[in-house]
Amino acid sequence: MTNNNNNNNGIAVSLKKVSKTFTAGEETVNILNEADLEIKKGDTFAVTGESGTGKSTLLHIIGTLLKPDSGLVGYFGNSNIYDLTDAGLARFRNRNIGFVFQFHYLLNEFSCLENTAMPLFIKKEPKEKALKTARDYLCEMGLEKRLNFKPYMLSGGEQQRAAIARALVCSPEVILMDEPTGNLDPRHAEILHNIIIGLNKKYGKTLVVVTHDKEFSNMMNHKIKIAGGIIEHIN
Repeated sequence: MTNNNNNNNGIAVSLKKVSKTFTAGEETVNILNEADLEIKKGDTFAVTGESGTGKSTLLHIIGTLLKPDSGLVGYFGNSNIYDLTDAGLARFRNRNIGFVFQFHYLLNEFSCLENTAMPLFIKKEPKEKALKTARDYLCEMGLEKRLNFKPYMLSGGEQQRAAIARALVCSPEVILMDEPTGNLDPRHAEILHNIIIGLNKKYGKTLVVVTHDKEFSNMMNHKIKIAGGIIEHIN
């Protein structure tokens, strides 16, 4: 993986002629067809559109979870992140990308605090330092009274706030979210929308969010959709 611009070109993520197909029985489905996308540092993107058009596939490719069939996925001026080994991708992902999904994926055998600190434990951070960092982010999410609660003891909104705190603990530049408020009622969804937008305003985080929520997508600086394997800009 080569660096062309010393990471100073202001680009967080770039996709160049990225293609991805899936085979279902005898049918081959083109999800992405030489798709291009450029995301600058501090940008906020909503990925919208109907189910089955490839929104989650795009997010997984950006998140280094799914290798494209062809094309380049660059980060911070580097030409192609997928030149890294699987172990290298895992290290890069842990340090630079935060994930929030529709389901929180918190582990019931661990406390809210321990779940949030988990990425730091994986990085071999000292335990007390990791727990302090996790505690600080949970307090910022309004969960200071829930630190020792197990996930099943939390409300849906609290679970998602804990998941956001977990996504932040390694101070990633890029946060990727797949329907983060899809399981919440309108009131709690609105609370979480404001928290998510606050990540960009307060920390300058680059956000890419898959959502069906029109109001939420309108809060983003950019809206895109996938049609016929091509990424189209809506605004």
